[in-house]
Amino acid sequence: MKKHFKILLVALLLAACGVVAFLFFTNRTTEEYVQDEAQEAVLVRVQTVVEEPVEQLIELTGNIEAYRTNHIVPTIPGRIDEIRVEVGSRVRRGQLLVRMDRTNLVQAELQLENAERELGRVTELHKTGSATQQQLDQLTSQVDVLRETVRNLRENTELLSPIDGVVTARFFDAMNIFAGAQPILTVMQLSPVRVMINIPEVHFPRVRAGMNVRVRLDTYPDREFVGRVNIVYPTIDLMSRTFRVEVTIPNADLALRPGMFARVELDFGAVNHVVIPDVAVNRQPGTNTRFVFVIENGVAHRREVQLGRLIGSQFEVISGVESGADVVIAGQSRLLDQTPVRAER
Repeated sequence: MKKHFKILLVALLLAACGVVAFLFFTNRTTEEYVQDEAQEAVLVRVQTVVEEPVEQLIELTGNIEAYRTNHIVPTIPGRIDEIRVEVGSRVRRGQLLVRMDRTNLVQAELQLENAERELGRVTELHKTGSATQQQLDQLTSQVDVLRETVRNLRENTELLSPIDGVVTARFFDAMNIFAGAQPILTVMQLSPVRVMINIPEVHFPRVRAGMNVRVRLDTYPDREFVGRVNIVYPTIDLMSRTFRVEVTIPNADLALRPGMFARVELDFGAVNHVVIPDVAVNRQPGTNTRFVFVIENGVAHRREVQLGRLIGSQFEVISGVESGADVVIAGQSRLLDQTPVRAER
C-alpha cells in the first residue's frame, strides 16, 4: 500500500513540474494560460441572411355571429292563439309569425268605427252651424286616439318578422299565456353573418372599412370564405391595447352558423424584412426573449431579435439583425457573447 502511494505522489510531482516548466519556457503566467484555454475558438456553422419580400399577414380568431337578432315579443301580455313557424324555419320580412288573442283588438276596432261614424255626422252638422267647433275638435281628437290604439293593438296581436332570417328559438306553444318573461320566438339574420375581432393597436392606421379579409373555419377545412371589414371601432381598449373590428361574410347558402369558431386573416401587403432559419433562434430560459449569434471578425455577438411570422422553416425578423449578417445556425450551444469562433458554411 505504501509503495502504491509513493508512486502516485511521484507522478503528481512530475506533472506539476511539467506545467511549471512549460510556463517558464513560454514566459506565461498561470492566469494567461487559463485564459488562453478558455478562449479557444469554437467551431460553428453560419449562414448569411438577406432581406426578402414578406407578406404582412396577421391571423385573429373570433366566433360567427348573426348579423341581426330580433326577439319576437308583444308589449302587451295575453294569450297566444297561434304560432305559425318552428325552429329552423326560414322567414321573410313582414311574414306573420304569431297571432295573439284578438279580443281587445276587435273591441277597439268597433269603438273606432263608431267614433268615425259620429265624427262624420258632426262634421256635416258643423257645416250647417248645428255643431260647434269644440264638438268637432273633441271628436277628431277621440278618433285620432282610437286609431293609434287600434294600430298598437294590431301590431301586438299579429306579430310580423322584421327581417329576412331563420327562427333560432321558440319558447312558447299555442294557447300559452304570455306574461313578458321571455320572447316567444327569436329570429336571426344569417345572410350575411359577422365576426367581431380584436386587432393590436399597432395596426390601427392600416385597417379600413371595405378591405377584404380571408376567413377559415375548422368546420369547413377545405373552404375559404372572403369577408369584408364593415366597421372599425374608433377607440383603443386600455387593458388589451386592441381595437374592435366587425367583419361581415356573405352566407347565401347558410353554411355559416352562429357560434362557429373562425380564423380571420388580414393582408397588409409585402414588406422587405430579413429572414433567418428557425434553427438560428434561441430563447432565454424563463423569458420570451429571443436572440441569435452574429459573427463579426471571428467573434460571436449575442443579438436580441424581434420576430414576426414563421414562414415554413424561417422567421421574419422585425429588428435585431441586418441584411448581410452571418448568423450562427449550428454550434451555438457552446457560445457566449464575445466568444471567438471558427466559422464554416
